[in-house]
Amino acid sequence: MGMFPSGGFGFTIGPAIWIAAVLTLIPLLAAAFFSRGLVALVERLPLPARLLCPAALCVPYVLVASSRGWFRWDWFALYALLPVAVAGLQWQAREADPVQRGNWRDFLVLAILGLAVDLRWFEPAWPAHLAVFSKILLLDAGIYGFILVRQLDGVGFDLRLRLRDVTTGLRQFGWYAPIAIALGLGLSFLHFHAVWPRPLTLGTDFLFTFAFIAVPEELFFRGWMQNLIERRLGRTPALLATAVLFGLSHFNKRAAHFNWRYVLLAALAGIFYGRAWRRDRRVGASAITHACVDTIWSQWLR
Repeated sequence: MGMFPSGGFGFTIGPAIWIAAVLTLIPLLAAAFFSRGLVALVERLPLPARLLCPAALCVPYVLVASSRGWFRWDWFALYALLPVAVAGLQWQAREADPVQRGNWRDFLVLAILGLAVDLRWFEPAWPAHLAVFSKILLLDAGIYGFILVRQLDGVGFDLRLRLRDVTTGLRQFGWYAPIAIALGLGLSFLHFHAVWPRPLTLGTDFLFTFAFIAVPEELFFRGWMQNLIERRLGRTPALLATAVLFGLSHFNKRAAHFNWRYVLLAALAGIFYGRAWRRDRRVGASAITHACVDTIWSQWLR
């Protein structure tokens, strides 16, 4: 299992792309499993070096684009400078808001990263089928800014899963599933397929969904967004506001126009994902709920 779909691309994935994949995943995995040591390491750097370090996120772009004859200097500049800008904004937010009530710079960074992914602003930078790099690199920029520079507390980005994460995630899935299935079938958004996939297929589908869909989205929407909104509005308004925004982020999925059925089901799911996260403030718990929903949907209800 890797960053790439299993169906193949019609071309050989060369060493440069594999190296780029490893470099892209290193910040994500390091923050997920060794965040305290990583924070301490970054804190020891002089401030200019600390703010310039994320410029290295342009290296995967250089490797991928050059190997496919796709390199452009404007995209190179974007992938070098945007992570530095995110780090700079988060440093300013840290200085202006030491009690972490949530600063306008935090929400500006969330808006830029979220819209860039949702509206696919940067996907033209990548060869066909490799735009997944853009999503993960933007997530890496957010991780560096929010976790290593801003040191936002209460994020819960720790993928050393506990039994309580699993039980919390499965419990929220169990509450959401019957509501969503009844509503989705009633709206003709879901369509039941009486098939039984092979256990290996089901397992790899779940793991891929957990790692490359659920974890990034839960870190963004729950660990960062719901976390910050909660400091301003309180628990329930933050839960509902984040769920609505999560639903709206699905407006252009599986349809050429505004897909209100998808938005409705996703917003409803966002409530249960948010409940899973906020119980112990653990991204892993809500990612389990999220991955269960997406896996069941893709296997039996798409």
